[in-house]
Amino acid sequence: MHPASRLALLLALGLAGCGGKPDGAATGKPAGPPATPITVFKAASVPLDVTEDTLGTLEALIDPKIGAEVAGRVVSVSAHSGDRVKKGQRLAELDPTDFQIQGQTDAAEINRLEALVAQAERFAERQQNLVDKGFISRNGADDALAQRDALRAQLATARARSHASRANLGRTQVVAPVDGIVETQIVSPGDYVKVGDPLFRLVSNRVLRAHLPFPESAAARIRPGQPVRLGLPHLPGTVIEGTVEDVKPTINDLSRAIDVQVRLDNDGSLLSGGTVNAAIVTGRKPAAVVVPEQSVVLRPAGKVVYVIADGKAKQRVIETGVKRDGRIEIVKGLTDGETIAEDGAGFLTDGAAVSVKTPASAKPVAQPAAAAKP
Repeated sequence: MHPASRLALLLALGLAGCGGKPDGAATGKPAGPPATPITVFKAASVPLDVTEDTLGTLEALIDPKIGAEVAGRVVSVSAHSGDRVKKGQRLAELDPTDFQIQGQTDAAEINRLEALVAQAERFAERQQNLVDKGFISRNGADDALAQRDALRAQLATARARSHASRANLGRTQVVAPVDGIVETQIVSPGDYVKVGDPLFRLVSNRVLRAHLPFPESAAARIRPGQPVRLGLPHLPGTVIEGTVEDVKPTINDLSRAIDVQVRLDNDGSLLSGGTVNAAIVTGRKPAAVVVPEQSVVLRPAGKVVYVIADGKAKQRVIETGVKRDGRIEIVKGLTDGETIAEDGAGFLTDGAAVSVKTPASAKPVAQPAAAAKP
């Protein structure tokens, strides 16, 4: 073969071996970006409560300030700040000496008057007998009866005074009027107190009132009798049911809010002065399309979800409504039963290829416990 022809043949064979296929076909890899891994969720239509939400505070309805009922010197203190006490339990004792002496004086006076009354009754009876026999005039008997009645009145007064003295003696024992906790111990042994001076501050958490502030605009939607759900910051997951007891007709001068009140029987989980997350149920939507919050992402077009079909993500602009507990209502742009991206939705774009990690028939959404007004 001619040398020139041999060179041409070699060049042709080399080109055929190197350039016969595209790069992608040669490597076996698909062209374009890889599919985005996601999980999916099937939009579900469920009944949904509409609520007004706020952060409220708790107040003890039984909050007695215990004061001295008699004057005297404190001789002992049996309860201190933080102690839990029962109704009738002794908290402190005042010096009873003066009241004991007064009681003894009253008893002696009663004995004296009882003797005088007995004598006056016998004398009045003799005078009446003399009148009946005609030995003396009626006036003599009347004087004896008047004297007897006067002594009887003095005896009744002495007995009443004795009752008061015994009551004052009992008041030297300062006792708890209700079950509760000693919030503040004000007095100490040796202090002299006058009538009405504060001794202890007691708090009972048995009955509480929740004060729930709301803006003026919510006043028309809230009324007594509506159900209320209260969440406790110190006990996550705990929900206490109640009803609106009263809606105050005035607006707070500082906060410009209305005061909604809820009365609660406390099982021990609530703390006076604490806070509660409150949701008042003002309405109910019989059927609302609800999806997880992470399915809704913000794009230049607005709030969107990505509908999954044929391995592709299609962007859908939507309008949202109420939300609670990780769920959000879709008011417009999505229908019941459509499958959307859940985890991974934030990494998608319109038309992006997806790799579904869970089946499209994912479990339907459960009804949220409550939904807040947007």
